[in-house]
Amino acid sequence: MVESYRAAFNAAFTPSRYEAFQRLLAQHCGVPIPFRCAETPCFFARETLEAMVGAGQELIAQLLANSDYLSRAAEAIPEAFRVPNTDPAPLFVQADFGLDAHLQPKLVEIQGFPSLYAFQPTLAETYREAYGLDSTLSAFLEHGTRASYDAALSQALCNGHDSREVFLLEIAPHAQKTLPDFALTQQHYGIRMLDVVHVIKRGRQLFAPDGTQIKRLYNRVIVDEVVRKNITLPFDFRDELDIEWAGHPNWYFLISKFSLPFLKHSSVPQTQFLSDVARLPDNLDDYVLKPLFSFAGLGVKVGPTKADIAAVPEREKAQWILQERVNFIPTIETPEGPTKVEVRIMFLRVGETYQAMTALLRLGRGKMLGVDHNRDATWIGASAAFIVPESSQSGR
Repeated sequence: MVESYRAAFNAAFTPSRYEAFQRLLAQHCGVPIPFRCAETPCFFARETLEAMVGAGQELIAQLLANSDYLSRAAEAIPEAFRVPNTDPAPLFVQADFGLDAHLQPKLVEIQGFPSLYAFQPTLAETYREAYGLDSTLSAFLEHGTRASYDAALSQALCNGHDSREVFLLEIAPHAQKTLPDFALTQQHYGIRMLDVVHVIKRGRQLFAPDGTQIKRLYNRVIVDEVVRKNITLPFDFRDELDIEWAGHPNWYFLISKFSLPFLKHSSVPQTQFLSDVARLPDNLDDYVLKPLFSFAGLGVKVGPTKADIAAVPEREKAQWILQERVNFIPTIETPEGPTKVEVRIMFLRVGETYQAMTALLRLGRGKMLGVDHNRDATWIGASAAFIVPESSQSGR
C-alpha cells in the first residue's frame, strides 16, 4: 500500500464527499446500488498487484494443462447442466487473493465465470470524480486506458455479432444485487438483459420476447440459484442450440473451488476434499469449510465445528472442501481503524493469453469480506484499486 496516498485521502475525507460519491455512482449506473460501497478506494504499488496477476496467470495455466484435473472436474458437472460444445478454455477467470502477514498474496478461490466487468471501471472513475483524485492513478492492469479496456471487453462479449443480437442472460436480472453491472453492460456495450425464463425456443434457435434471434449469450445464470429456487427453464441447457456463449457455462464448474485441491503453488493454502480427510485437524478454527458450487459465500463456515462437518452427509462430502484458513491482516488504514482487503484480479482471455483487466476489491473487518457479510459498519464494502505511478510512491 502507498502510505502517502492513504494518509492524504484520509485527511481530506468528509462525509459530504462520500454522499456525493454515492449519488454520482447511482447516476452513472442509472439504477440504485443495492450493496455497500466503501468510503475509499485503495492505492497500490504496481508490484503488489502484479504479484497477484502473475500468480493468477500461473494458476490458470496449471489448471488448463492438467488433463486429469479437467476430466475429473467435468465429471463433477451436474448432469442437468452439462452444456454441449465446451469452449477449449474459459473466456473469463476471477482469482481472489488476500494478503498474509508477510504481505504475500494467498488465494481465496478461483472461478471461471464473469464478474463485474462493466461496473468496476465506473466505480473507480466515480471515486476519482467525487474525491478529485490524481488523473495519473490507473484502475487498469494490462489495459492502460478505458478505451482499450472497452475494446477488449466488447470484442469478448460480442465476438463480431451485432450487440442487439447478444443478450446478458440471468435469473430475474432486475432483482439481482449485480443489477448495476448489468445496466452498465447495456449502457456501454449495447447488450440487453434477458431473464432466462423469458427466452423462447424454436427448434435449435433461441429468441428474445421482442422476436430478436439470439446469436450469443453472455451467461450470468448461476446453476445453484436455478436449483435452489426450483426455476423451470424454457430450454434445456443440454440442447444442441444455434448460439454462442460469451463464457461457456461449463467453465463455472471446470474452474471453481473444485480446483483448489489440485493446485500446487505458494499462493494456495492447503486444501482437501472433505471426502479425502482421514483425520480432522485439532485446530479447526484455522480452517474454512466450503461447498464446491455455491456462490457469494453461501454455506461457507469459517472455523467450522466438528458438528458442522458431521452435518455434511457422507454421500455429499466429495462436494465440500476443507481449506486451511489464511490470516489476512488488516492493511488499509482508515479513520475507523485498519481494514482487511480481498483483491479479485479479473482476467479475460485475449487470443492465447489471459490478460488482467482490472481489480475488484472488498474491504471488511469480519471473517468474511463479501458485500453480503459487511453491511452494518463504515469504511467497508466494495471498492476499487488504483495503481500509483512509481514516481509518486514515496512513503509506502
